[in-house]
Amino acid sequence: MTDAPRGPRPVDPLIALRPWEAPELTSWGRLPMNAVDRRSGALSLDGDWRFQLLPAPDAPVGGSWSSAQVPGAWTVQGTDDLPQYTNVRMPFPDFPPGSPDANPTGVYERAVDVPGEWAGRRIVLQVGAAESVLLVHVDGRPVGVSKDSHLAAEFDLSEVVRPGERSVLRLTVVKWSDASHIEDQDQWWHGGVTRSVLLYATDPLHLADVTVRAAHDGELRIDCRVRDARGALPDGWYVSGELEGRVLTQDSEFDRVNIEDDRVSDFLGEARIHTVVPDARTWNAETPELYDLTVRLHRQDGTVADSSHHRVGFRDVEIAGRDLLVNGERVFVRGVNRHDFHPLTGRTLSREDMRADLVLLKQFGFNAIRTSHYPNDPTLYDLADELGFYVVDEADIESHDHAHEIADDPRYLNAFVDRVSRMVLRDKNHPSIIIWSLGNESDYGANHDAAAGWLRRHDPTRPVQYEGAAKLDWAATDDASDIACPMYAPLEDCVAHALSGRQTRPLIQCEYSHAMGNSNGTLADHWAAIESTPGLQGGFIWEFWDHGILQRVNDGQPAGRAGAGLYDNGVAAPGHRWAYGGDFGETIHDGAFIADGVVFPDRTPKPSLYEHREIAAPVRIECYKHEGVVLGNHQHFRGLDWLTGTWELSLADGRTLTAPAELPGLRPGETAAVPLPFEVPRDGGEAWLTLRVTVAEDQPWAPAGTELCVPQVRLRGPEARQDTVVDRPVEVDDEGLLVHPLLASAPALSLWRAPTDNDELGGMALRWRTWGLDSLVRKVVSVRRDGGRVSVDAEYAGTVGVVRHRQVFTPVEGGVRVDEEAELPAEFDDVARVGSVFGTAPGLDLLDWFGQGPWESYPDRAFGAPVGHHSAPVDELFTPYLRPQESGGRHGVRHFTLSAPDATGLAVVLDEPRQVSVTRHRAEDLTAVTHHDELVPRSGCVVHIDAAHRGLGTASCGPDTFPEYRVPAGVHRWSWTLRVL
Repeated sequence: MTDAPRGPRPVDPLIALRPWEAPELTSWGRLPMNAVDRRSGALSLDGDWRFQLLPAPDAPVGGSWSSAQVPGAWTVQGTDDLPQYTNVRMPFPDFPPGSPDANPTGVYERAVDVPGEWAGRRIVLQVGAAESVLLVHVDGRPVGVSKDSHLAAEFDLSEVVRPGERSVLRLTVVKWSDASHIEDQDQWWHGGVTRSVLLYATDPLHLADVTVRAAHDGELRIDCRVRDARGALPDGWYVSGELEGRVLTQDSEFDRVNIEDDRVSDFLGEARIHTVVPDARTWNAETPELYDLTVRLHRQDGTVADSSHHRVGFRDVEIAGRDLLVNGERVFVRGVNRHDFHPLTGRTLSREDMRADLVLLKQFGFNAIRTSHYPNDPTLYDLADELGFYVVDEADIESHDHAHEIADDPRYLNAFVDRVSRMVLRDKNHPSIIIWSLGNESDYGANHDAAAGWLRRHDPTRPVQYEGAAKLDWAATDDASDIACPMYAPLEDCVAHALSGRQTRPLIQCEYSHAMGNSNGTLADHWAAIESTPGLQGGFIWEFWDHGILQRVNDGQPAGRAGAGLYDNGVAAPGHRWAYGGDFGETIHDGAFIADGVVFPDRTPKPSLYEHREIAAPVRIECYKHEGVVLGNHQHFRGLDWLTGTWELSLADGRTLTAPAELPGLRPGETAAVPLPFEVPRDGGEAWLTLRVTVAEDQPWAPAGTELCVPQVRLRGPEARQDTVVDRPVEVDDEGLLVHPLLASAPALSLWRAPTDNDELGGMALRWRTWGLDSLVRKVVSVRRDGGRVSVDAEYAGTVGVVRHRQVFTPVEGGVRVDEEAELPAEFDDVARVGSVFGTAPGLDLLDWFGQGPWESYPDRAFGAPVGHHSAPVDELFTPYLRPQESGGRHGVRHFTLSAPDATGLAVVLDEPRQVSVTRHRAEDLTAVTHHDELVPRSGCVVHIDAAHRGLGTASCGPDTFPEYRVPAGVHRWSWTLRVL
């Protein structure tokens, strides 16, 4: 840290230029993008910088400095400019290319001691990312300008710094600009320098770019571009390569090596190394084999002037008809959309953060990532290469609020081509990238065609996709997308297109199954159709993260880096909460729509991840027959030798048997019959066989023993329930309500649930409220006693209809059986649930159940919850979605107990598998608050037993649940028996 340079400053031509108002200007003084690796040996400039936040870019820099962490967004570092979330709307009213006068501008300064040994070398500054316009000065002298908030900008400082001396580097970051209109992504708006800043040096003779193309058959081509900072290239330079210790020269052990030096001018040289690697280990997402490659640039005397390291994967990507092929194989794309996000630092992530993201995704069956909606941090691609992911790399282009105008606006033509080309030039050598994307939700126009034309010419080895082009006609062949990549298309439309005979290209949804709150219903139905319908190949769930920012409740500020450790299992510590749109005082925002991921902000998995894990299972039980089961290998490239398993037999009477499993040696796509691991007992009732599949040996993304899937098959159905009626009275009060020592409130009819995000945004919650389902009024019609049996008829009145409800209480051995019937009028078609709700006395804190679990499940999201015996504390059953809503349900429950530490409590046996939830909250508790820190748990349990429960769907952004998962009008019947333990 040092004081600002003394003396008067010259008039700043960068400020006079006002680049934040010039859409035709994408850069000034910025070096071309390239794929040369410069991280090794670079001088890191990360850390504390002097900082001022100005109200506008042309405001004078004052005398008072604070400090800011680089990389990092100033919006989460204690400034008055706080995060703001919008989805479609721009956060200011100016039309493109305008920006507001009130325009937060961060000024960063720090002293840089340039190493003396860099004398005579070319010195380059790399700013990893800055949002949204970057202006660079050294010792008061202007150096350059860059736009594009998610790609690095490099500037040659050789003429403005002196090795062995100290210089003052200033980075001025302007938050709003013409570029903001094409960075209108569904995420938080931040400001600052959000990726690392480096200073590095090269020889004047240097590698300007390296392009590596490694084919599935072992063909390797390395194209190098060479420049000399001094001007003309010297005579005699050449390049060489080293692949895993083997030098690529004329006398190489390889079959064919050809080094060509075809200088195209005195200032730019091109060279190529071309060889074939025999028996090359190929790269794919299941077996991501990589080779270490070093490319060297030599002077005439053989000394090395420059070098670049790369990790090479031999693989091919092509489209054959309507199939996307990797190494000639049609692969299913099990993808997720992913932002660069962190709940403390906004957009700034460490390598450890990114690795944890990918490890979690890999463990839950994902094999693909779409970098929504901009190029991600470069480290992510290194990790995707290493761990094995197919990547759709997406350009930093989204003009959602003004999409139609900008798509054909020639003022933005340079920006479109610039952003697409720079992404490709940076990322082209990563084998994980199998598709380029032109951006997101920006309509379709000439600017897209221009960008696609450049891309297809520069890199014909990968397809390009763009939803905005393909949505006009999925069967078109002449637009800017090689893939039909719709968003949230109804499944029936996708299947119909694949069966129509008109399909011309792969159909892979770029977004589907919106994961907002308690969601991802019908995911298994989608994949059943995808796997059985040629032409459908998968898609990308929206999205990975809930973008909740950890916020201090007392002052409303982001917790920042000091918040590390103040959250666990998806829950913020006392005094903190997960902030979403509107929580920072924004008047323009889109609320909790930012909380739409399959993980909570701290990367805790939501229950929907277990659904996906089972859908993507590498090994499956195909069927049960002839006293054995048929196993199938559902991978594309890998055998089963890296997996192991354990058989588990669950019987309804409480017994669980286990045995080790020996998996057969199946190649991808093969099946084999295996005998049952043990004899199934003749007694015990319903029986389910589960194969718990785990990793046999450590993988880069999973230690040995990590569970990957739990395929299951039913071996025997349930036995008929037998209740012995006894002669004793059932205690029912004058209002027809059951009186029981363990019940704090009697069983009552429930047709309402605390609306999920899908219910609210899909319009169902409004309809239910209009019907009065959240405030039904009960009226007793009759209470009839017949010996010990009591029949109660009641009416529940809404605002537009009346529900007739009957309860029959019958004394049985050890308890009471409750037979219920509800008749819903025609007006009440498609309600949230039909069932019973009651409260228990305090102290019953442990739930044991036989049914689906152990994680939350619902009728249209139950594929990943195996039937078995499960147990959990009541306080752990509730799922803390960022906006409180219906959660904690378990599907297909046959019976359950609620017990105290002394093993006393109650037991419930159901007439058939039912939807059950046990939490500390009634629906009205959840709907009365907006955040979990406002919830007050009840001392007892709130128990729901549903005859029918509506599916979840994804209607917050996408299709609703299917008709078969909706709750119709008419008569519903259910029965359950309550006993004391």
